[in-house]
Amino acid sequence: MKIEYLNTYNNLIKLSRNKNLYSEFTDKDTFSHRLTILLIHFAFFIKNYKNKSTKKKIQAIYDCFFKNLEINLREIGFGDAKINKNMKNYNNLFYYVLNKISLWDERSIYEKESIISNLLEIKKKPLKLTKYFERFDTYLKKNPLNCFLKGVINHKF
Repeated sequence: MKIEYLNTYNNLIKLSRNKNLYSEFTDKDTFSHRLTILLIHFAFFIKNYKNKSTKKKIQAIYDCFFKNLEINLREIGFGDAKINKNMKNYNNLFYYVLNKISLWDERSIYEKESIISNLLEIKKKPLKLTKYFERFDTYLKKNPLNCFLKGVINHKF
């Protein structure tokens, strides 16, 4: 596993741990919410870089991401049977998220809010969170893949 792919995973984890992201829709910071926010970040990442890099590199980043997610689940105490089942569910959720944001640029702000609220299973329309992902998407469009590969980013969206 290349260190640059691990840097990508760590950058996405760092962005997903931003407590301000959760303040709009929940009082408690749950594992499920953290995972969903992480997968949304990763989906935006893949959406923006899949056509700007080789398929082999994007596949390697994808493999590293899910391998590290699995390792982290084992570290927090998930057993083998539960990990296998959960990894399949997380993979399916990731592709669901990726499908939902694939046409992000063509959607209205209302549609974007609906997507985010449905993904997080909340009734309230999360305008602040939607705008955050708008800024994150813009950042990814403007910056090369190497920004994520070379080290930890220190950017606030």
